[in-house]
Amino acid sequence: MRHPKGLFLLFFTEMWERFSFYGMQAVFYLYMINALTFDKTFADLIYGNYTGMVYLTALIGGFLSDRFMGNRKSIITGGFTMAFGQLLLFTSGMLYADKPVAAFFLYAGLIFLCLGNGFFKPNISSMVGQLYPENDKRIDSAFTIFYMGINIGGLMAPIICGFVGNTGNIADFKWGYFAAGIGMLLSLVIFIPLKNRYVVTPEGKPIGVVPPYRESRNSGRNLIKYSGFFVIVFALFYFIFKSDIIGSFIFATFFTAPLSIILDKSLGKIEKQKIIAMFLLIMFSMVFWIAFGEIGSSLTYFADKQLDRSLLGWSMPPAVFQAFGPIFIISFAPILAVLWSALAKRKSEPSIPFKLAIGLFLICIAYLILALAVKFLDPNVKTGMQWLVIMYFFLTLGELSLSPIGLSMMVKLAPLRFGSVLMSVWFLSLGTSFKLSGVLSTFYPHDNIKPIFLGIQIATTYDFFMIFAVLTGLSSLILFFLIKPLLKLMNGVR
Repeated sequence: MRHPKGLFLLFFTEMWERFSFYGMQAVFYLYMINALTFDKTFADLIYGNYTGMVYLTALIGGFLSDRFMGNRKSIITGGFTMAFGQLLLFTSGMLYADKPVAAFFLYAGLIFLCLGNGFFKPNISSMVGQLYPENDKRIDSAFTIFYMGINIGGLMAPIICGFVGNTGNIADFKWGYFAAGIGMLLSLVIFIPLKNRYVVTPEGKPIGVVPPYRESRNSGRNLIKYSGFFVIVFALFYFIFKSDIIGSFIFATFFTAPLSIILDKSLGKIEKQKIIAMFLLIMFSMVFWIAFGEIGSSLTYFADKQLDRSLLGWSMPPAVFQAFGPIFIISFAPILAVLWSALAKRKSEPSIPFKLAIGLFLICIAYLILALAVKFLDPNVKTGMQWLVIMYFFLTLGELSLSPIGLSMMVKLAPLRFGSVLMSVWFLSLGTSFKLSGVLSTFYPHDNIKPIFLGIQIATTYDFFMIFAVLTGLSSLILFFLIKPLLKLMNGVR
């Protein structure tokens, strides 16, 4: 089935924005460890806070877009803000020898990247669904294609930014940030001149110009109403669970935002049922993203310190391993897009909960493979790189089963007037997951440090990888048993 040309404009816009995002991420953790000489635990904290906040701000961007700015202005605002953030990171890389100054520019750059992503990410994703009529069978396929664009950017990013920034010379990290900034500007160069022509509804009306939700006064009252709940949850995480300030803020927002939406008086009963189903599915998808989030932290550390990266006399930069996921996505996304469309024609396409359960099962296999690869090795022997590549293969298949379908789920189940805000809740769940992933990354055993997790000593990398295998495996099994009741909620069946 043919897709509107606007899909491919958004495809290339998102491709270059994701090149910028993943290009920075490819060198970010290694820059903190090797150039700024941050302790691994502190680097894990910074990484978790950044990846948490970069998606948390999507809630703010979605709120402002739905009520005041519209999708288009939000995307352009976010794009220029992120480009400036990459410039600040480039400045940090130039001044790496003066560590306090370099750290200041690093933190400033991260703030602008978080703010910019909040405006950009939820709005471009929500515009994809608006290109199609309601209940159009092409939507799952469209998001799979769109997701392939994300991963083309994700493929180019670690290769290009990794090669120019992760050379073994710490003075070169700045070029990784520079290349990422160029990618962000290319995204804007593509979107700005072509948006009016191609980003339109099936009837030819422009998408994302007028904010779809007009009850901003009531929404403001709701924010004040739930601020007390936010403070209580924040205090619980900060004082009882001893989370850091940013983590407590992320967790409090995660619990408060969905509550304020589900109790909105404008929602009908069927709308509420669908949103409840959406939130339950988001909870399961978070388990996937917690495990997936280790790519930028513990798995990169593993590739840097414990992996035999030699290939024909050449040592592959650890940042480049992050390209294997996008390679597999690009290879298999078109096949899945055709498969979903073909099954939809025959009315036999698997349900969204079933696809999410399969995604969790596949990432369980991925971590099991890596755990078994290191279990019987002498601690002084490095692991063969093929095991990490195979792990990425199964992880990617799981990602393809879950991530684009998650975006499609938000479009199918969300009321239009809450489109960007609920898409933001999806990204908020990603931010919360990545923050938790950063917390779990601190339990990675290193430098003779053997952390205690839930009363169990994590003495080896096998123990560490098994945490994620067990977590995702159990979640997959539970979700399989809940498919039927979830489908009833999604279909509005009482």
